[in-house]
Amino acid sequence: MAPSQWQPPRSATTLQQPTLMTAIGRGLLGQCPNCGKSHIFNGFLRVVGECRACGAPLGLARADDAPPYFTILVTGHVIVPIMFMVDRSYELSTFAMSAIFLPMTLIMALGLLRPIKGGTVGLMLSLNMLKTDTDDR
Repeated sequence: MAPSQWQPPRSATTLQQPTLMTAIGRGLLGQCPNCGKSHIFNGFLRVVGECRACGAPLGLARADDAPPYFTILVTGHVIVPIMFMVDRSYELSTFAMSAIFLPMTLIMALGLLRPIKGGTVGLMLSLNMLKTDTDDR
């Protein structure tokens, strides 16, 4: 049997599924990718089971390792070139370079992790990449 895509209930509200970019954008902002009216997180990185406004099954979008991977990818592509430019332009000691770039890397990674996870959940909901009940192990 082919999996069916989740559709919002046809109750009092008539919600249409958002476009891919709208769902990702709402996720990046920490809002429900489907309706944009409720929050997506219940804590720093814990995704709510379902949206309080539209009932979207946000908890079934299991992002797992993708958000940390994308966070490391973005952080590395920003920090490393800046670090090379500073190293070429100034003669700083290893301690000074570490004092500058280790906190910068930590702050950037922690600052990007939550929005990237929200965007990933939005992408997964939009593409119907949801965990099914038969996936429980």
